[in-house]
Amino acid sequence: MGDANVDGKCKMMSACSSAKLFLFMVPLVVVSGFLFVNPTSFLTSLSTNQISPPLPSYPSLPPAAPSPSPPTSSLSTNAESIQGNYNRTIQLNPTNIASTSSNVTSTASLKLMKKRVISNLEKIEFELQKARVAIKAASMNDPLDDPDYAPLGPMYWNAKAFHRSYLEMEKQFKIFVYKEGEPPLFHDGPCKSIYSMEGNFIYEMETNTRFRTNNPEKAHAFYLPLSVVKMVRYVYERDSHDFSPIRKTVRDYIDLVGDKYPYWNRSIGADHFILSCHDWGPEASFSHPHLGQNSIRALCNANTSERFKPRKDVSIPEINLLTGSLKGLVGGPSPSSRPILAFFAGGVHGPVRPVLLQHWENKDSDIRVHKYLPKGTSYSDMMRNSKFCICPSGYEVASPRIVEALYSGCVPVLINSGYVPPFSDVLNWASFSVIVSVEDIPNLKTILTSISPRQYLRMYRRVLKVRRHFEVNSPAKRFDVFHMILHSIWVRRLNVRIREV
Repeated sequence: MGDANVDGKCKMMSACSSAKLFLFMVPLVVVSGFLFVNPTSFLTSLSTNQISPPLPSYPSLPPAAPSPSPPTSSLSTNAESIQGNYNRTIQLNPTNIASTSSNVTSTASLKLMKKRVISNLEKIEFELQKARVAIKAASMNDPLDDPDYAPLGPMYWNAKAFHRSYLEMEKQFKIFVYKEGEPPLFHDGPCKSIYSMEGNFIYEMETNTRFRTNNPEKAHAFYLPLSVVKMVRYVYERDSHDFSPIRKTVRDYIDLVGDKYPYWNRSIGADHFILSCHDWGPEASFSHPHLGQNSIRALCNANTSERFKPRKDVSIPEINLLTGSLKGLVGGPSPSSRPILAFFAGGVHGPVRPVLLQHWENKDSDIRVHKYLPKGTSYSDMMRNSKFCICPSGYEVASPRIVEALYSGCVPVLINSGYVPPFSDVLNWASFSVIVSVEDIPNLKTILTSISPRQYLRMYRRVLKVRRHFEVNSPAKRFDVFHMILHSIWVRRLNVRIREV
C-alpha cells in the first residue's frame, strides 16, 4: 500500500516535471525563433504590441550637434529609434531573452541609456518654432483684442499676423547687450540730431529690462552697441578720406567679443545685429566680412544699390530730434485747412533734388518747391498747411522729411531710387503715401491731382494711424518706433515674412 502511494506520487511528480519542462521550453523556443529570424522584427513586434497609439506630431527641433552617449548594441540602437522623440519605453523580459542570446539588451541596460541632453540653443529654437506656427495660423483666426492698439486696415500687409508676431515678441524676445567697450564709441550715441535714432535706441536697450537679458544663454539675439556717428567724430580724421580707423575699431570690437564669448562664432554673426543712422553705417558694417554678410543690420540708409538686403537687414526711420523730444512736432490741421497741394524746401544735393528743383522751383502756386524758404516762412507751418509733402532723397536715400510729414499729418511723396522704406515688411506704404519715380518728376502735379478727394482723405486718416509707429518716446511705449525696430529684428531672427504669411 505504501509502495503504491510512493509509486503514485512519483508518477504525479514525473507528470508535473514534464509539464513544467514543456511550459519552459515552449516560450524559449518561440523567443529563440524570433531572435534567430530577425532581432529587429522582434523589437518591432514588441513595440507594436506594447506601445500605445502614436502621439500627435509636434514641430521638430532643428538638427543639433551630436552629444556623446554610452556605447550600445545594435538592438539598443533599434530600441532608441523606435522610442523616437516621445521616450517610448520597450519592456523586454530579461529572464527569457538573456538566457537565449547574448546579443539581446535587457531592460536593465535600456534603463541605463541616457537621454541626449537638449541644449539651451535647442530650447530657444523650439520656442521660436512655436512662435512661427502661431504667427502663420493668425491669418485664419479672428483679430486679437488689445488694450492699447489693434493693428487693422490696408496700412498693413497682414494686420493679424503682425499683431500676433508683436505679441509673441513681447512674450519671449530676449536680447543680450555686450558690455564690452567704453563710451563714447560704444554704449553711447546722439539723441538730438538727424542721427538721433542711434542714441535713442542704445539708451532704451541699456535701460529696458523687458527685452534685455543678462544671461546670454537665454538670448535670441545679440546687440553690438557701437555708434558709427561717434566713431566719425572721435576716430575718423576729418577730410582725410581715410576710413581705416573706423574699420579697425569695428573689427577689433567683434574680435574681442568673439574671443571672449562663444556666441559670435557659433552663428558666424547671424543672430547678432548693429544699428546705425549715419550715412557711413553700411560701409562700417563691412569692416568685418561676417558682420556685413551675415548679421542683421538696422540702417537708416537702406539702399539696395549699396548691398542692403531687405530679407536680412532692417530699414529704420531717420528722425531729426533737435530737442530730443517730440514736443511741438506731432499734429496738424484737418484736410480742409490745408490749402497747399504739395511742398518741399531743402538743399540741392544728390541726384534727385536738382531734377525736382529744375522742374518745379517757384513755377507753380500749387507745387511749392524751394531751395530756400522765403524770409519769415515757417518750415513746419508749410508742412502742416500742405496735403502732400515731397520727400526726395539727397546724398543718401533716407530723408528725415518722411517722418516729419507723418508727424504733421501730411501724406508723404517718396521720390528715390533703391530705397526700402522703414518697416516695409509690415507696412504697405502705397496705402498711405505716394511713390513717384525720378522719371515722373515732370508729371508730379498730374499724379497728385489725379488722386480724388475721397482717396486723399483715406490716405490722410491712415497717416494718422501709422505715425504711432514712428514716434519716439522715453520711456518707450508699445508699438512706437523702438518697438517697431525690435519687431523688425525679431521677425528676421524668426526668419518669418509677415508680408508673405
